[in-house]
Amino acid sequence: MFRNTMPRYEILSPDAIAVLDKGWRRIVSEIGVQFAKPEAVDLFRKAGQRTDGEVVYLDPDFILTQVALAPREFDVQARNPANNVHIGGDDMAFGAVYGSPFIREGDVRRDATLDDFRRLCMLSQSFPELDSAGGVICEPNDAPLDSRHLDMVLALQTLTDKVYMGNVVSGPNAVDTIAMTEILFGGREAIEAVPATISLINCNSPLRWDDRMLDAQFEYCAARQPVVLTPFLLMGAMSPVSIPAALVQQLAEALSGIALAQLIRPGCPVIFGSFLSNIDMQSGSPSFGTPESGIGLLCTGQLARHFGLPFRTGGGLNSSQTCDAQAAYESLMTLLPTFLAGANWVMHAAGWLEGGLVSCFEKFIVDVELLRMLRVEFTPLEIDEESLAFGAHEEVGHGGHFLGAQHTMERFRECFYRPLLSSTANYERWLKLGGRDATARAGEICAKTLAGYEQPPLDDSIRAELEDYVARRRAELGD
Repeated sequence: MFRNTMPRYEILSPDAIAVLDKGWRRIVSEIGVQFAKPEAVDLFRKAGQRTDGEVVYLDPDFILTQVALAPREFDVQARNPANNVHIGGDDMAFGAVYGSPFIREGDVRRDATLDDFRRLCMLSQSFPELDSAGGVICEPNDAPLDSRHLDMVLALQTLTDKVYMGNVVSGPNAVDTIAMTEILFGGREAIEAVPATISLINCNSPLRWDDRMLDAQFEYCAARQPVVLTPFLLMGAMSPVSIPAALVQQLAEALSGIALAQLIRPGCPVIFGSFLSNIDMQSGSPSFGTPESGIGLLCTGQLARHFGLPFRTGGGLNSSQTCDAQAAYESLMTLLPTFLAGANWVMHAAGWLEGGLVSCFEKFIVDVELLRMLRVEFTPLEIDEESLAFGAHEEVGHGGHFLGAQHTMERFRECFYRPLLSSTANYERWLKLGGRDATARAGEICAKTLAGYEQPPLDDSIRAELEDYVARRRAELGD
């Protein structure tokens, strides 16, 4: 994991926070939030909240009381203890792209397959900059719809030994994820003591939590597995066009979802989620890596800290159709404020392309390079007498150079960042090496990494039990 101890970049004044605070209070109490699951509405009603059908009108002070029950920080275990993660505080954990139905590899854009999913798991395992492969790294369209979640969870559990995300398509899929997690970690008691999977629960913005997401949330919260309660806001479509209005709606949605989590199981770990960008007002297409999304991201971090909650936001988001300069600069426009805000759980940190429709192998490597560089940039500079290298000046004198100085010779191997992907060769040498651009070099690194992949060890009896579970459930589902 990366521990970000650099100062946070906070752009909201106390007066601005007070205005936003009044705004979300008005939404939850006057407009209300829809919960499309009777059990959720019943929990709120029994807790003294006013309901009208599926709409719950929430007392803001009740919400804050519920939010206060959520842990400020918590641990999530991986099957390799060295890959356990801590959520909250200064710690940042990064996961790969999530939810893409398509794959881009070289010049080919196509439907994603289960083989693609497995190869993306292998890449995620291979780079220490990623703390998790995530969950739905791509949507394997060649696997049966009703049972593909079993194949995905099995791949995450066996091809990686890092923290993974649970399936949230339905309540039964969540039950399967929990059951397989119990097999991997030694039972329900073990995963309730220390959570072992994180799951994304998206709000159907504006102001509606739908039944399938709620079904999954109920299962995960009951098992004390952390959920990322995330409003899905594209300004101009799912929220008003102004950033303050989107922030207020985001607070209303996220805090209401967190309140529900605490009603299901008090003390259940949660993550304040944010997925905030805008649409192109000329075409209606989603836009990512925009200045507005960066501003919203910085505000989200400050607001999450205001409520004392760990938060999710950011990633390598972009709208580009291919792994090009646009993909890189838009991703940096999101990743840089992700570090400035100190996001605790970062999804989509590697491989995101084309507004999230595509998981791209070459872009995966580009993003790993960005993560490597940003980790160095956000490591505090150590300044002491030795770092001033006065002796090197004594040795070199006036008008000389430091290439052969003792200070340089002792440090040259590790004194500067060494790129994974970037080329610093002069033009002639670059041509001699094939004249390959960054995308081509990324493809080569990807292929080399996959060729050198080593599957992390797993007890044969546990592997067999997982495979037996998948086979039995696949038969029960008719696949």
